[in-house]
Amino acid sequence: MTDTEAPARSRNRRGQGGLLRDEIVKAAVDLLDETGDERALTLRSIARRAGIAAPSIYPHFPDQPAIMLAVVRSAFAELDAALRAAAPAAGDPRGRLRAICAAYLHFARTHPQRYRTMFGGLWVPALGESSVTEKDLATLGADSLALIAGALADCAAAGLSTGTDPAADAIALWLGLHGLAHQRAVTAAFPWPADIEDRLIAALAHLREH
Repeated sequence: MTDTEAPARSRNRRGQGGLLRDEIVKAAVDLLDETGDERALTLRSIARRAGIAAPSIYPHFPDQPAIMLAVVRSAFAELDAALRAAAPAAGDPRGRLRAICAAYLHFARTHPQRYRTMFGGLWVPALGESSVTEKDLATLGADSLALIAGALADCAAAGLSTGTDPAADAIALWLGLHGLAHQRAVTAAFPWPADIEDRLIAALAHLREH
């Protein structure tokens, strides 16, 4: 048995199809974490890891991109949970916003394979050639983006920022955080300012000086 194989599983009882679906997604996530390569997530490798025959996947997922979509949705749900867990620990709206941004960067740093797949797009086939639709892709990250927009709106309402469009500012801030996370991941040595995170957040969130 190879490192990525799992023992053959016992058959689920009637009514437990959802359990097998979850096991398929978990097997795919585990493979991604171990290999760091989404191209390694084939129907055969996922089935082997889950301890099932490849045809057993089809009642739950019509194709491999559908499994990848489930993996990415799971990762975005984890990111959203991390951001929401960080928010209540902060005090004023400015502190809440910074805590959310710090949690975002922490997630990217501690889950590099998942994060790269969430935004890398290598797994996304040409639309129309798989079961994945444009609507599926458009909803990814929507909850986290709304949370960031809400935090920005709170800063503006408290007079802590000069921002007037929380939705647009949330997109700009997300792109800035993603750029910082990506650059940290791919750059071995760079003269980062010690306060680069605060600088980035303050600029893109239009925060007023203390």
